[in-house]
Amino acid sequence: MAESVQAPTPAPVPTGKPMGKGVGIDDSAVARLKALLEQRQTPSAGLRIAIRGGGCSGLAYHLEWAEGAKERDKVFERDGVRVFVDPKSYLYLMGTELIFEETLMASGFKLRNPNEKAACGCGESFSV
Repeated sequence: MAESVQAPTPAPVPTGKPMGKGVGIDDSAVARLKALLEQRQTPSAGLRIAIRGGGCSGLAYHLEWAEGAKERDKVFERDGVRVFVDPKSYLYLMGTELIFEETLMASGFKLRNPNEKAACGCGESFSV
């Protein structure tokens, strides 16, 4: 009786997402941020991502423009685009990836956060 041989399982395809640390910036987010910074005529500015209390799930994402990093900020850069995160927010954002989605219904930045245990339907608040 012949023994069956299984083909090896292919290795997972890397997604560009940081492994446990850092905040990743997806290609889609890089392209959109570059375009927005050019429109604002502030190419040296960046996007600040923060976590605030509130929202229907307890914590809410807050995104805003920042001219530069604050003293204790963690700075993540990719292809000339910078993201600033304060130390307290970073505890909730480790391993998160910033993406930009554009669909027929809506477009905007989204955060793929592996630390989320639950999220509301709007995607702007979550719990850990």
